[in-house]
Amino acid sequence: MDRAQKTLDLDAVQTFALLASLANFTRVAEATGISQSAVSLKLKRLEAFLRRRLVERTPRSVRLTADGEAFLEHAKTLLAANQRALSMTPAAAYRLRLGVSDHAAGPELPTLLARLNAADPTVALEVTVGLSRPLLELFDDGKLDGAIVRQERSHRGGEPLARDDYGWFAAPAFERGETLRIANLAPPCGVRAVAIRALDAAGIAWSEAFVGGGVAAVAAAVTAGLAVAALARRIAPVGSIDVGPKLRLPRLPRARVMLYSRVSDARGKAAFRVLAAAFRGMAASG
Repeated sequence: MDRAQKTLDLDAVQTFALLASLANFTRVAEATGISQSAVSLKLKRLEAFLRRRLVERTPRSVRLTADGEAFLEHAKTLLAANQRALSMTPAAAYRLRLGVSDHAAGPELPTLLARLNAADPTVALEVTVGLSRPLLELFDDGKLDGAIVRQERSHRGGEPLARDDYGWFAAPAFERGETLRIANLAPPCGVRAVAIRALDAAGIAWSEAFVGGGVAAVAAAVTAGLAVAALARRIAPVGSIDVGPKLRLPRLPRARVMLYSRVSDARGKAAFRVLAAAFRGMAASG
């Protein structure tokens, strides 16, 4: 039977689409729940079937070849058609309630959601962005299916996604003055509490010059030169610098980002595997 009479392996096409999104064989293996060698085998078989090289490996990641870029559009069309066919059955209707800590995801949230959508475009999402502790309370009350949050000492379990380094970020021209001007989220933000405890322990006079309703607002205050803020390095605003050593500010402790999930069905588990893999990939490259 020649190639024109055969059909594409949808599972292999889905694996290729995930690889195009996550750009890392290890992350795709995590997202699909199979071994890295199995991911490689699926890709090799797809390339052999198409008689095209779809990806090029580099020491740190993967990039698509010109043929891979061209095939990706066909792959998305094929997978979307498959999902439309599946949507004729009630089983395809699926909704996930996700809580995301602003300090954990910050400006990376759109990329995280885009990668989940690329893996399963028919999943309907209810996303709540907020502070870690209130989100964990919603999760414990059964009002969220999963949460990506900073680790709280009082909360056990969960899956580690990243370990963040924190610094004191400000615009390059920021000057300390007699009283350190700081920007925070409102209480009960855990990062705010850690930063204030560290300043008080070091005997540094401070004033809360800016309180934002989200990390984007705090980042704007930093960029504008209004204040200094305690932020994870990977979500600090572009152009800001860690002024901690220069201003002799206390070192801030590292913090873990955790994923908590209560789903037990295969589709929900697959979605959270993709989220976990995507988050790890972004944290590693941040």
